[in-house]
Amino acid sequence: MKEQAFLTLMRLLPKSTLSSVVGRLVNAKLPKWMHRRSIAAFAKRYAINLDEAEKPIEAYASFAEFFSRKLKPGIRPIDAGDDAIVSPVDARISQFGKMEADKCVQAKGIWFSAGQLLGCEGAGRCFEGGSFLTLYLSPRDYHRIHAPLDGEIASLHYLPGAFWPVHPIAVRNKEALYSINERLFVRLQTRIGKVALVAVGATCVGRIVAAFDGHATHEGKAAYTKCYATPLPVKKGEELLRFEMGSTVILLFEKGRVQFGEGLELENMLRVGQKIGSILPGNVLPGSVL
Repeated sequence: MKEQAFLTLMRLLPKSTLSSVVGRLVNAKLPKWMHRRSIAAFAKRYAINLDEAEKPIEAYASFAEFFSRKLKPGIRPIDAGDDAIVSPVDARISQFGKMEADKCVQAKGIWFSAGQLLGCEGAGRCFEGGSFLTLYLSPRDYHRIHAPLDGEIASLHYLPGAFWPVHPIAVRNKEALYSINERLFVRLQTRIGKVALVAVGATCVGRIVAAFDGHATHEGKAAYTKCYATPLPVKKGEELLRFEMGSTVILLFEKGRVQFGEGLELENMLRVGQKIGSILPGNVLPGSVL
């Protein structure tokens, strides 16, 4: 009953309007004493480690600036192993594994397809039989998103959509939730083929911003694709995107390219740069340099 009541409330709630309002509020330039107190209260409520933040709380001009804060250099070491694929975010593991055809597990008995997630069945086909990893960011987490391995940014895609919460109740009950919500994703070309990194919006997620492009979501824009004539090189651990309020990140890999680490388990916490898996032997594309 409690779950059904929650879902009914979410259906009735003007989620897009609420998210826009929240976005404006968290970007508002309040008097210093006011936003300093609000940041301190938020940090205490969610047990945020302020010692990791790049700046002291009084140096942030808005709540959004604090929420999407950078960390001090060296706080998140990046696994330098040649075969290492690393976590792009600080987050909890929601789901991971191999796809059945192009289907990824959302929750028990609920699936979504790579084609749905990427907004194009053709784009999803290259990931059939591949691997996926779904990562949930809580309010306490660092909210910048980094490259899981070396490669090139081939394109950036924006897909407008709904703003359902990514709360576990919604994930367990709302069909293809991640494919319904607003998304901003990067298509990477790497030495093991194509990798898709998808940032999923949610209720009260103000914006998702591309660090390398400046494109921001949830501003009344239509679907958007930008292909780079000269792909943009990116190093493992380099920043790609950021949430101005948090949500979910999904990684897609082609079939037979990666082996997730034995230590990966549902609900485990990951940190940026932590090894999540390895490149399977014999899967580096011709011409690639190890």
